[in-house]
Amino acid sequence: MNHFLECIEEFLNYLYIDKKYSENTIQSYERDLMKYYEFLGQPELEQVKKEDIKRYLAYLKEQHLGDKTMSRNISCLRSFYKFLLMERMIQKNPIEFIELPKIRKTLPSVLSEEEVDKLLDVPLTDHYSYRNKAMLELMYATGLRVSELVNLELNDIDFYTDTVRTLGKGSKERIIPLGDYAKEALRIYIEDHRPKMMKRTPNNYVFVNNHGNKMTRQGFFKILKKLAKEKEIKTPFSPHTLRHSFATHLLNHGADLRSIQELLGHSDISTTQIYTHVTNEKVKQEYDDFHPHA
Repeated sequence: MNHFLECIEEFLNYLYIDKKYSENTIQSYERDLMKYYEFLGQPELEQVKKEDIKRYLAYLKEQHLGDKTMSRNISCLRSFYKFLLMERMIQKNPIEFIELPKIRKTLPSVLSEEEVDKLLDVPLTDHYSYRNKAMLELMYATGLRVSELVNLELNDIDFYTDTVRTLGKGSKERIIPLGDYAKEALRIYIEDHRPKMMKRTPNNYVFVNNHGNKMTRQGFFKILKKLAKEKEIKTPFSPHTLRHSFATHLLNHGADLRSIQELLGHSDISTTQIYTHVTNEKVKQEYDDFHPHA
């Protein structure tokens, strides 16, 4: 095997074992590094120069990638070369003094409280609609990531203490309070509807698809987009829009930023601070709309 490929493999193992990165992140990093490797012409590790990295970054810029994708590619290269230096696989870090492209920080898309109410008003007509209602109520009540939501198992829900247990990024456990609306929607779905959705192969995942198998992230987002379209919600949607709305609405109602950080499972408070910018934008918009001298 090419030494470069061996280094990629060792790096990915390090992310999984030592850093406890999620499977999704590791898969993304693997794709990014293989794209980098192919672009450079499958070189040996020692052959890569600073100019090659600059050329690759220019190529990425030409691809008009989204800000998050571009940011991840840069973060991936930084982490990769930092790992190689730490393991003494290279003598110098070729990316260290390269001026990296500045990534514009975009504010997360957030629903108004009225839009959330519209979205959560799911017509309850069959087993699947009760499941959808429970998923949406739970996500808005807890701020779970989509990957955390679909990986929930039945024993993660504690109706006695009204809490949800989840393993977030880096396999960090957190316990999140469960509000009355989400608790009731979950209880009805789990007791009355989930058993009837299970097929031949039983499993312990809370949310299952139409075949009785574990709900996927893609499946959840498909349901979310369909419901948003039916409710004529105009705010741009992403899989984490309800998570962003959860945090922003808590902040709007006076919740402490540190508490929101704990609920979201952010390791760094700076990640949570993006929501203060969202609320500041809202205040500015209301000033512009309603102040007579604005």
